Amino acid sequence: MPDVKPIPDAYPRVSPHLSVAGAAAAIDFYTDVLGANERMRMGMPDGAIAHAEVEIGNSVIMIGDEVPGGSDPSPKTLGGSPVALFLYVEDVDEVFKQAIRAGATKVQEPQDHSYGDRVAMFDDPFGHRWNIATHVEDVSPEEMEQRAAEAMGGG
Repeated sequence: MPDVKPIPDAYPRVSPHLSVAGAAAAIDFYTDVLGANERMRMGMPDGAIAHAEVEIGNSVIMIGDEVPGGSDPSPKTLGGSPVALFLYVEDVDEVFKQAIRAGATKVQEPQDHSYGDRVAMFDDPFGHRWNIATHVEDVSPEEMEQRAAEAMGGG
């Protein structure tokens, strides 16, 4: 047997796989709105995408078209996303506006949070939930704890 690395160099330890009703359009959305770069795409004879990969920064997201009745239902089949993806961006306000213009559904407008991030939330046109953020302030763990206590009415 050849000597093969069990974890390939070109992949982070955790890479989400998104099952999508409309994977090709999802790849376009992630490229246009989130700045993703398509790494590869394997099509099926019917034109659906069996497997594709995009990179955002040093992250890899795997994407494939939903197979009806298969083991990986899309958020559209489930009636919503059971998970949220968190992505740091350079300008959360601009990316949020661009996502909404491109067909995403607003969940939460951008707002500053006590832990030092400005965060917004949207569901992409394919039902996947995204939390996007820009880090705007370095906050120590002690300060975070104090701010959280104050926000919950403590002191």
